[in-house]
Amino acid sequence: MTTRQLLDGTRTTEHWVKVPLNWSAPEGEQIRVFAREFVGKEALAQGELHVESLPHLLFLQGGPGGRGTRPAKLSGWMADLAKDFRIVMLDQRGTGLSARLDRHTLPARGAADEQTEYLKCFRADSIVRDAEALRRQLGLRSWTVFGQSYGGFCTLTYLSLFPQSMDRALITGGLPPLTGHPDRLYRHTYRRMAVRNTEYFDRFPEDRERLDAVFQHLHKHEVRLPDGSPLTPPRLQMLGLELGGNTKADSLHYLLEEAFAGDELSDAFLAGVGHRISFASNPMYAVLHESIYGLPGEAPTNWSAERVLPEFPEFSAAADSPLLTGEMIFRSHVRLDPVLAPLLATADAVAAVSDWGSLYDLEQLGRNQVPTAACVYTDDVFVDRALSLETAERVSNLTVYETAEFHHDGIHDDGPAILRELLRRTE
Repeated sequence: MTTRQLLDGTRTTEHWVKVPLNWSAPEGEQIRVFAREFVGKEALAQGELHVESLPHLLFLQGGPGGRGTRPAKLSGWMADLAKDFRIVMLDQRGTGLSARLDRHTLPARGAADEQTEYLKCFRADSIVRDAEALRRQLGLRSWTVFGQSYGGFCTLTYLSLFPQSMDRALITGGLPPLTGHPDRLYRHTYRRMAVRNTEYFDRFPEDRERLDAVFQHLHKHEVRLPDGSPLTPPRLQMLGLELGGNTKADSLHYLLEEAFAGDELSDAFLAGVGHRISFASNPMYAVLHESIYGLPGEAPTNWSAERVLPEFPEFSAAADSPLLTGEMIFRSHVRLDPVLAPLLATADAVAAVSDWGSLYDLEQLGRNQVPTAACVYTDDVFVDRALSLETAERVSNLTVYETAEFHHDGIHDDGPAILRELLRRTE
């Protein structure tokens, strides 16, 4: 157990816990899961007895495939909550230091089908069981669980499986569909993304012309990104991921205003696009993305976002002025990304899985007694408002804080205000 100090005086402690790869076979292969604990300088200033008395808060990161945050110093919601909680930042299995999944590690498991069986062990139910093992190792009776985006999905799994271990549940932009096929979800998010595109181009009308010029250039010329991969119109459309945040829209505008150097696309633009659409830092976001919606009794996800796309021709890369896509993963995204291409057969196999296990206990959620509060963003383009409110209706003792002030990344804009409101609602 290693303890260090950040630049601002925050104390960090590293924790490791050994857990089964497959929780259904606890005596089988074991993996190690990592977490980092943060104690704020304000808490430390009051002495070790005070620190020992503080409750713990487990943070479940967005994703899938998102590792725990690695700050040089605390800011935003972490700085605020570290005054009153010992924050435990989990590297969910498959991310960071917790049996990381990528093109280097997965092939060691065998062929695509064998890799897919391995990946079935990296879903929310296993992540939550890992967290429980860590809680027991830390000697805690219970803790607060806070999930952002996909972390909110995991939090509902936690409420399903181990409600007795939770003091409260806090969720931001992360109420998942509890039933049904992802096709329905993508029909909602395509519609929401169309509205968001309109909002963006109304604000920056010149960017519509700039983006159209880039599309036309790509139709006429072969363009390579700095990593050597081709920049195609569908990959350019992935810049719509920037529209999921308040301030990221401005970042997209600044990128587009430097798109051309004469008649060619500028190096700065290509570098910026490459940075935004590469999955090098989070490969499982692409490979496992639709699997987070895989539920028992449903048909395979089968590249749902790509199959639903023709219902929304304004998103076709062949349209005169294609709209930007959002949190949609296409097969071509995997095929053309150098860090994902070696995993294409595996991604196909994941898309074909027809026997996903259960993630949610609807009866348990219906009688939930854990104080639960969820922030729903009215204009969220990634986790749809209407579907979120449907889920909220099915979870007892859950209060919804809806706001149109923020987008999906609201906790990065004013996390302290959002979290304090959720804490107030779960007192």
